[in-house]
Amino acid sequence: MKRTIPLMITFIVGISLILAIFIPHDPFHGLDSNFSIFYDVIAVFAFILGGGNLLKVHLRKIQDKRLDWKYSIVTVSGFGLMLGAGLLKIGVDGGWSGDYQGAGGLFNYLYDAAFQPLQATMFSLLAFFVASASYRAFRAKTREATILLVAAFIILIRPTPLGYYLTFWLPKPLQFLHIPNLSTWVLSVPNMAGQRAIMIGIALGIVSTSLRLILGIERSYLGSEGKG
Repeated sequence: MKRTIPLMITFIVGISLILAIFIPHDPFHGLDSNFSIFYDVIAVFAFILGGGNLLKVHLRKIQDKRLDWKYSIVTVSGFGLMLGAGLLKIGVDGGWSGDYQGAGGLFNYLYDAAFQPLQATMFSLLAFFVASASYRAFRAKTREATILLVAAFIILIRPTPLGYYLTFWLPKPLQFLHIPNLSTWVLSVPNMAGQRAIMIGIALGIVSTSLRLILGIERSYLGSEGKG
């Protein structure tokens, strides 16, 4: 029963959502929006479990003074501060009746003054790793790498004055080789074709994985109970 009931629920919900898409009439009409409400309810409990697990792991790390336990203090403090600012709506105009992200609220202030600058800092640091990886990937050792290098160069210099002045002198019959025009073609033709191919592959993968879940072939979501 531990496996049968979850498998039945997955099968019924999966088939119902498929029917709701292809049969937009009662009793299937609106099932997708109704199920999303249940998803939100389940997600609330998942957030509680996730927050509890975060506190459990980091408080135990602080208690045992494991490696880098001081960073766990920062994590727990930040978690508690943001949680309290959001739940208690500290500083929000209108108090409990206002929006926790409203103007003047502590939650909104901490998000704008702390989270966004930290996020920008992390992305700026990642830029150096991206530049290093790009240098290794764009070496023109093969024909494919050469094409990638040329395309990347065209896209990168497009928004710069250099991209304009390199090819602005070309005559009208060769205007398609003008860097802005050429970069637009690269983005709208080869790049779009590659994106569509990737999206088709992703869609086929989602369909196959969904069918495996609905039919009970894939049972990894059941944990150890789903083996066998």
